[in-house]
Amino acid sequence: MRNPILFALLTAMCWGLYGPTLAQSRTALSSPFKPYFLIGLAYIVWAIVGGLIGMRINGDELSISSAGAFWGLAAGTLGAWGALNLTLAMFTGGAALPHLVMPIVFGGAVTISALVTLPRAEHVSPWLWLGILVVGAGIVMVAYNTPHAVPPGRPQAVESAQAD
Repeated sequence: MRNPILFALLTAMCWGLYGPTLAQSRTALSSPFKPYFLIGLAYIVWAIVGGLIGMRINGDELSISSAGAFWGLAAGTLGAWGALNLTLAMFTGGAALPHLVMPIVFGGAVTISALVTLPRAEHVSPWLWLGILVVGAGIVMVAYNTPHAVPPGRPQAVESAQAD
């Protein structure tokens, strides 16, 4: 089962649906932090179940080095903080601008990921810099041209904030 492009596309699909799904949850629960709590529960369930299934399929034992534990917890912490910051972005006005928030999140993430690898690179192609410029232009183009449909059942706080 080695198809990194398929899994990358599935990740993009899941994360692309994350923002709109988060907005629906926020609306249904009338709170920005109840969905975040439930996201945490989902992470726990799916990380444990998925991790155990993956280890079983891979033939791994449940032995974890201290360095591996540190970096795994660091990655999980960054993922959780990312979800919290996305919640805060949506809570502080981004719910009215998801077409702006989501391209910044995902375009910014791929750019930061590329930049973090630079100190370990032996050679950096000039195409990387062009790619970063294209991503930046893409963020602006997607944010500017995404239809600005009003989500159904928006919380009153968002509507009154827009009226001001």
